[in-house]
Amino acid sequence: MNRQPEILAKKLGLSFKQPQLFILALTHRSMGAGNNERLEYLGDAILGFVIARHLYELFPSAGEGALSRLRASLVNQSSLADLAKIHHIGDYLILGSGELKSGGFRRESILSDAMEAIIGALLLDQGFDVCQGWVLTLFAEKLAALQADNWHKDPKTRLQELMQAKRKELPVYELVSMSGVDHAQTFQVKCIVALSQEHSIGMGISRKKAEQAAAENMLKILENNSQ
Repeated sequence: MNRQPEILAKKLGLSFKQPQLFILALTHRSMGAGNNERLEYLGDAILGFVIARHLYELFPSAGEGALSRLRASLVNQSSLADLAKIHHIGDYLILGSGELKSGGFRRESILSDAMEAIIGALLLDQGFDVCQGWVLTLFAEKLAALQADNWHKDPKTRLQELMQAKRKELPVYELVSMSGVDHAQTFQVKCIVALSQEHSIGMGISRKKAEQAAAENMLKILENNSQ
C-alpha cells in the first residue's frame, strides 16, 4: 500500500496548500501520536452539518425525525466506507505493521475514519465553502438516490429495509404482554435486531400498532448508536 498521497488527492479532485494535512488524514493511530484522530473528529462534525443542511433544503416538508433518519442513512460507517472503497482510499492509508498485516486497509472503521479525516483536513486547508462543495460532490450519487417519500414509510418497513441493506436477519417481534378488557386492550411488544445488543419496547392498542412503536424505538436506538 502507501502509494503517493498526491496521486490520491488528484483522483479525489483535491489540491492541498498544506500537503502534510492530507498525509496526516491518511495516517492511522497505529503509527503513533501523529495520526488522523483529531482530523477525524473535525471531519465528523462538518460532514454531519453539511449533510443536515443540504437535506433541510432538499426536503422542505420533512420533519425533524425524518431529516434525522435521512441523515443517518448517509452519514454512517458503512456509507463512508463504501465511498472510501470506490476511491481506493485503503491503498493509500499509512498503517502500523500490525494493522497492515491484519488487513486494516480493508476495515470499514478505518476507512470511514480516514474519509472523515480527509474532510477535516480539507476544512483546515481551504475553508468551509470548498469543504462543503467537495462533500456534496462526494455524496452526490447517494443524495440523488434518496427517495423523497422515504420518510413517509412506516417504521417496520424502514427497519426491515435497513436490515436488508446491512444483509442482516429481519427484525423479530415478540409479544411481551397484553392487558385490559376486549374493547380496550394494551399490547406490549419487544423488537430484536442483529445490529443492536439492546431490544426495544413498543406499546399500542393493537399488536400491529405496538410492533410499529417498537420498530420506531429501535430505529432511534440504532441512530443514536451510529452517532
